[in-house]
Amino acid sequence: MTAAAGIPTFARAATAVNFQLSWLHSVQFGGSYIAAQKGYWSNQGLDVSLSQGGPNAPVEPPVVSGTALVGISAADYTAAAVAQGAPFKIIAVAMQKNPFAITSLSDNPVNEPADLLGKKIGMAVANTPVLQALCKLNDIDINEIEIVPTQYDPAPLVSRQVDCLLSWETDLPVAMTVQGVENTTMLMADHGYALHSQTYIATEDALANRRADLIALLKGEVMGWNDYLANTNLAAELTVKMFPDAGLDLEAQKLQAARQVPLMFTDLTEENGFGWFTDETIAANVETLALLGQDVSTDLWDRSLLEEIHG
Repeated sequence: MTAAAGIPTFARAATAVNFQLSWLHSVQFGGSYIAAQKGYWSNQGLDVSLSQGGPNAPVEPPVVSGTALVGISAADYTAAAVAQGAPFKIIAVAMQKNPFAITSLSDNPVNEPADLLGKKIGMAVANTPVLQALCKLNDIDINEIEIVPTQYDPAPLVSRQVDCLLSWETDLPVAMTVQGVENTTMLMADHGYALHSQTYIATEDALANRRADLIALLKGEVMGWNDYLANTNLAAELTVKMFPDAGLDLEAQKLQAARQVPLMFTDLTEENGFGWFTDETIAANVETLALLGQDVSTDLWDRSLLEEIHG
């Protein structure tokens, strides 16, 4: 078989693509590791490099500069970058439900927003707008909650210096569970906090000029994450094997992998496919972003690639 240009298909070099992750390597990106390991990208003609993020490796700059074709971000970060002039579009959504949660000890639980009244919450002061949005959505007076500045660590809760923590559903509660500390989480997404997380961003230029590469990358992601859903333990084992120097605990990775499932796979993705979003979920995001002080247009989202992939 030959390509249109007369070059044998097997002889064409794979297109090099850099995929910028939002954080350090962990099973948070398990579906991407499966896509790499099973050749889902190479079968699409891509040679994908996975660049880990972290506190000193923001996602947006390499995507803006073109050194990364796609990055993993979140709607609020992307909206802030666009407000500064970045030409981003959100092209797919991995976490359908935002992972922010209020974590408490099970003998003093926070089960609903009203339970926060009179409590001490440990959190980064920078996340105050997040708590304010949750309170506004649920008619809670934030002045009746004591904010205690803490590092991102379960210790202040375990030692009962605070009554609860603002955290991700998939990290501090997992660490506590592995340590045998019984805890309860209240997912903010279940109480009106609609904000897409682990979103795929690309530039308008990439959408116009590298559309085939974007589709190929997303196709590999879809296949990798569908495999992840089928066996999260295998995804955790692969992650630990691929990154032996990352200090990952297998049991914690397995628990995190399982906890991610209801955040990433919903009735919406079952019906339409991994990464999907709708006009309704966009509208809910715009509303939440407004509470965070960000005025965002629905044009921030572009579903055209997913529509092509999922038919």
